[in-house]
Amino acid sequence: MRHYDLIVLGAGSGNMLLTEELGHFRTAIVEPDLFGGTCLNRGCIPSKMFVLAADAAEDARAAKRLGVHASIAPVDWKTVRDRVFSRIDPLHGSAVDYRRKNSIDVYTEEAYFIAPKVVQVGDERITADTFVVAVGSRPAVPHIPGLDSVPYHTSDTIMRIDELPTSMIVLGGGFIAAEFGHVFGAFGTDVTIVQRGPRLLMTEDKQVSARFTELASRRHRVLLGARATSVQPRGGSVAVTVRGRHGEQILEADLLLVCTGRRPNTDRLQALTGGLELDEHGHIATDNAYRTSVPGVWALEDAANHFQLKHMANAETRLVRHNILHPEDVRTLTNKVAPHAVFTSPQIASVGLTEQHARRHGIDYRVGVRAYADTAYGWALEDTTSFVKILGDPAERAILGAHIIGPQAATLIQPLIQAMTMGLTADQVGRDVLYIHPALTEVVEQALLAL
Repeated sequence: MRHYDLIVLGAGSGNMLLTEELGHFRTAIVEPDLFGGTCLNRGCIPSKMFVLAADAAEDARAAKRLGVHASIAPVDWKTVRDRVFSRIDPLHGSAVDYRRKNSIDVYTEEAYFIAPKVVQVGDERITADTFVVAVGSRPAVPHIPGLDSVPYHTSDTIMRIDELPTSMIVLGGGFIAAEFGHVFGAFGTDVTIVQRGPRLLMTEDKQVSARFTELASRRHRVLLGARATSVQPRGGSVAVTVRGRHGEQILEADLLLVCTGRRPNTDRLQALTGGLELDEHGHIATDNAYRTSVPGVWALEDAANHFQLKHMANAETRLVRHNILHPEDVRTLTNKVAPHAVFTSPQIASVGLTEQHARRHGIDYRVGVRAYADTAYGWALEDTTSFVKILGDPAERAILGAHIIGPQAATLIQPLIQAMTMGLTADQVGRDVLYIHPALTEVVEQALLAL
C-alpha cells in the first residue's frame, strides 16, 4: 500500500484545501468526476450564469413599467449554454495538471474505505496519517413508478440539454426548483411546478415563502399539496400522473425536471466501513472542529452537514486546514450564522431565525418589516411586492434573523449578517450607521428603525 501524509477525498472544496501551507505534506487527492465539484460544474456557478441571462430577459420584458418598450427575440439557448460551459469545462484538466506538476498524486477512480484510514482506489490501496473527506452530494431521486422509463433530468444534467423545451414539469418546490423555474420561464418555457407542501420554499420564513408562492403562481402553473404518483412516456413527451387537492390529473410536457433534494455521497464511500459515524441522513458526524469519530479523519461540506452552501464549505476548508497544521490550537465553527440566498425572481436571502421557528420554540422576539416601496429607490423600481423583515430580541436588542425578498436581496442582507456575526445590536446598525440616499439599502435601515 502507498502511504501519504494527507489524502483528500473529493476535489470540490477539498481541492481548495491544498494551499502552499500544506506543501511539505506528501499528498494525494481522489476525484472520480470533475475537479471543482458540484459548485463549479453543476451547481452555484453555472446556474447563476443562467440566472443572469434569465434576469436580463425578464428585465427587458418588465421595462415597459418604466416607459421603456422592449421585446425579446427567441432566446438562443445554445449560445447561453455554451457561454457558460466554454469557460467552466477547461478548468478540470488545468486543475489536474496543476496538482500533478506540484507533486500531488491525483487519482481519478472512485474511492471507498475498506478499513479505517485505508482506501481502495481502482486496483490500488492507499493509506494516510490524515484524511479529509469532502465527497459532496448528489440529487436525490424519489421512487416514482415509471420514472426509469423516461429520460428525466436533474440539476446535474438540465443545464447541458441541446434544445430549449417548449414545456417542462418540475417536481419539487425548493431552491433548485425556484431557480430553474425562473430560468426556463424567462426563456419562454411553459413551466408547471408540482409541490407536495402548501407553499414553495417551505424552509424560508413563512411570510417570504407565501409571497414567493404568490408571485411564482403568476408566472407558472403551480400545483400545491400535490405529488407525482406515476410517470410514463407519451410520444415524444412525458406524462406525469399527479394526485392533489383536486383529485388526480395527468400532466404532459416536453421535459421532466426532478429536484426533490440532495443526498450525501457517503454511501458510495462506504463510510461506515471506514469507521465513520453517520447521522440519520447519511452525513458524517463531526464536532465543531470537523473531527470525525476516527482520529486523523476530518470531514466537511455536503458530506458532513445539511447546509449545502459553498460559502459554508469555504469557511470549513479554511478551518480544517488550520486545524491540520496546528493541532495544538484547534479552532471551531459554531455555524450560528449561516446565511443563504435563492437566486430566483424575485431574489431571496435569509439568515438566522424565521418567525415560525421563534414561535415554535417560545423565543421572545419583535419584528420590523419595510416594503421596498417605502424607499425612494423602491419608487424608482416601481416595486410593489418586495420587503425586508428583521427579527430582534426585545431585551438584548440583538438581531435574531433577517429575511429579504426582492431585487439585490443577497447583497442587501450582508450588513445584517455582519452585525449578527459581530454581536452588534439593531440600534447600533440602524441608528449609528449612515445609509446612502437614495440607495436601496435604505429599506434595510427603515426595517431596523421599525424594529
